[in-house]
Amino acid sequence: MRPVPLCVLSSSAPPRVEHGHDPELFVQIGSLTKPLTGTLLTRLAVAGALGLDDPLERFLPVPPGTGITLRHLATHTSGLPRLPPGLDRRDPYAPFDTTALDALLRRLDTLVTAAPGEREEYSNFGYSVLGSALSTAGGAPYEDLLNEYVLGPLDITDVTSAPAPERRLVARGLFGRPSRPWTMTGAILPAGGLWATPIATSHLVTSLLVEHRLGEPAPSWQRAGRLVWHNGATKDASVFAGALPNGAWVLVHRLAGDAETTDKLAIEHLRGETEGTP
Repeated sequence: MRPVPLCVLSSSAPPRVEHGHDPELFVQIGSLTKPLTGTLLTRLAVAGALGLDDPLERFLPVPPGTGITLRHLATHTSGLPRLPPGLDRRDPYAPFDTTALDALLRRLDTLVTAAPGEREEYSNFGYSVLGSALSTAGGAPYEDLLNEYVLGPLDITDVTSAPAPERRLVARGLFGRPSRPWTMTGAILPAGGLWATPIATSHLVTSLLVEHRLGEPAPSWQRAGRLVWHNGATKDASVFAGALPNGAWVLVHRLAGDAETTDKLAIEHLRGETEGTP
């Protein structure tokens, strides 16, 4: 079995890099994109461009009366399904471009599975819709707004949807050939399409969760007791980032390994850092 490339960055231990990983090359961070989208939401709210409880129809051509707000989308309580319809089997999000999203928005009332606020259902589709609404509210493409309101104020540059091929780190397949990553530059981008270096991602974790440089963590972050966290996974990459109130934090990124193991490694690392802490 081929060893899994691993990168671990944390608050108390030297960086741990194994089996060819590189903390200065761009890797897919999957759904760890969502807290950045959520942070963009809160920053646009501070700027007065929107309100967290604004109805979706204020920004997008959805049927009136859905009851869905931007906060519902950010907290996975919109009633929208996990995935948009019409995905591709081999490269799931390749056909999900802005045209496809626009067509779904116009019949959004037929796609909901529950009333807004009724229950939580993790939704990549919901975050695609949220990203589109933020673009309308901010008057610019999603990635431009992310740079202006989130990454720029934090002085973080190595986060993008399209890194140069020579700076990308991907899993290796049969005979060591680079694996072809999923296409995630279309409408799915705000839900899980960003690439970042682990170094840049660790700076995001500390800036947003430890130092609170842009205010309280966005509602997109998951919470389990004292732990604020989020993970992400694509076809060949998985990541977990989290922090505790005492300042302990961890980032684990793996290539070609299952996401559950990535999560476990990160939790065990945090547990080891906090043993004996009340």
